[in-house]
Amino acid sequence: MRLLVLGGTEFVGRAVVEAALGRGWEVTVFHRGRHAPPSGARSLHGDRTAPDGLTALADGTWDAVVDTWSAAPRAVRDAARLLRGRVGRYVYVSSCSVYAWAPPAGYTEDAALVDGASADAGQSDYARDKRGAELAVLDAFGADRSVLVRSGLILGPYENIGRLPWWLNRVARGGPVLAPGPRDLPVQYVDVRDLADWVLGAVERELSGPYNLVSPPGHATMGDLLDACVAATGAPAELVWTAPGTVLGAGVEPWTQLPVWTPPGSDLHDALHGADVSRALAAGLTCRPVGDTVTGTWSWLEGIGGTAPRRPDRPPVGLDPETEAKVLAADRGSRGEGPGARRPGGGVPGTTP
Repeated sequence: MRLLVLGGTEFVGRAVVEAALGRGWEVTVFHRGRHAPPSGARSLHGDRTAPDGLTALADGTWDAVVDTWSAAPRAVRDAARLLRGRVGRYVYVSSCSVYAWAPPAGYTEDAALVDGASADAGQSDYARDKRGAELAVLDAFGADRSVLVRSGLILGPYENIGRLPWWLNRVARGGPVLAPGPRDLPVQYVDVRDLADWVLGAVERELSGPYNLVSPPGHATMGDLLDACVAATGAPAELVWTAPGTVLGAGVEPWTQLPVWTPPGSDLHDALHGADVSRALAAGLTCRPVGDTVTGTWSWLEGIGGTAPRRPDRPPVGLDPETEAKVLAADRGSRGEGPGARRPGGGVPGTTP
């Protein structure tokens, strides 16, 4: 297989390139030259936001292209129009954010989509940017040669958003760790390596259409995720499971200040951790255990010195130590515990708020 990856040097694109090279595919990476692609990939340089920025793609044919673009849809429009006669299939890594807010728990690929998106638009908001890019791909390649990968939360090695790296680094510091409850709260995510494998399988099987791509409900919980962080780091950390009301009452922002976590029963939880993924599962999606995702991310993070790269277009995530200490103190107060009190049972408290 001959694969073209637009990007291909960071996170999702890089995982796709590595997986394709591992299958013996011939891989071309089109990028700006700011980061080196995996060894074995052919590089073409260009900036798709600049005039004549796609010149390096003027020639060549490929079986498929994978595009992870997240800004102005017209950049996807221009690339798709340029490639439509020379590429067999266009795989666009989109997002579950394209669904109209707030999608109900269990939403499928047939759920209502955001209004106001356009393939010709400049950058606006994330949901409309992603939907506009989907429209650009559909316009150039048609529904039969397009794969719209509507991913949910993506975790794993090379993460440049900072969510799982923040939790790993926080747990690695040890001590009492604010763990937002309930412990058995279901979370949905996809390991970037599983996403990459599914994408390549979709190319091989000549799939088309939209797919919600995230782990099935029940695959993992907040408890599973944070326990895996403790196990991977080997840190002397105590997960202090704290009731959602206490967390929210302290003004802590779900998802951003406490990455991955969203309050149970909220629109945010239904949207981010409530997708129906039966179509992707039927099309070959497999999800590795949460421990593998966490361990793989920690190994990568240690290998680069502990500081994960950050996308400049995304806000920082994580909770500062002072705010964490205040919430933990409020939690102790709500339980009638003194400032120095510790719950019985060692590292992970046995009670679940």
